[in-house]
Amino acid sequence: MQLYFIRHGQSINNANTENDNYKEHSDPYLTEIGKRQAQVTAQFLKERQAITNPDFWNSQNQFGFGFTHIYASLMERATETAAYTARALGNIPFEAWVDIHEEGGIYEREENERFKGLAGKPRSFFEKNFPEMKLPDSLDESGWWNHRPFEDESQRQPRADKVLAELLAKHGDKEGKPEEHIVIVSHGGFFMRFLSAVLQLPWRQGAHGLRSWFLLNNCSISHFDFRKDYATICYTNNTNHLPAELITG
Repeated sequence: MQLYFIRHGQSINNANTENDNYKEHSDPYLTEIGKRQAQVTAQFLKERQAITNPDFWNSQNQFGFGFTHIYASLMERATETAAYTARALGNIPFEAWVDIHEEGGIYEREENERFKGLAGKPRSFFEKNFPEMKLPDSLDESGWWNHRPFEDESQRQPRADKVLAELLAKHGDKEGKPEEHIVIVSHGGFFMRFLSAVLQLPWRQGAHGLRSWFLLNNCSISHFDFRKDYATICYTNNTNHLPAELITG
């Protein structure tokens, strides 16, 4: 299995990290820069979708991508980012995956009710704006987060471990079947957890008392190669497809 992890485009929260007067949005949408990042990424992937030389190890995607499935978090910024690529490629299964959401879930940011679980977007929102995306049967008008409590620290790594196990079970290499090439459009915090799951790393624990972090820019691409006995990280945080003015954190 070839896995490609794409972070969502710039959100309104991302754009205001240095703005002390900004009130964080519980489910931030893409900025105009974020939309442009997603469009440029989608066009880049469309132009390189075909595998031009299947006989060589394609670690840097010098011979194309060959995507077979696209999954997106149900947070608006990730769904919209993924939709640009799904529409550009066409005829590739595009599906929501609840468990690849960002840490914490959908929760209140105001001080008087901080961390209170909120609803998240309802089924009708996705059906109207992203009709090509397959939704979970459980999603209704109560919202995909459905006022669940804030996701605490103890729940985060087990969720990433579960996602990795499900990915391998569903899309891992199987004898007699072609290799699958999966896209996940998700979030920076979840990427850190996912890497910790793949490599069995302790959370943010680096050498000499330092706290570790894998930088992930908006609309960056990271490539994992899962074989029978190996998990190879081919590259992370690749933004070469973006012009300099569209590289944001």
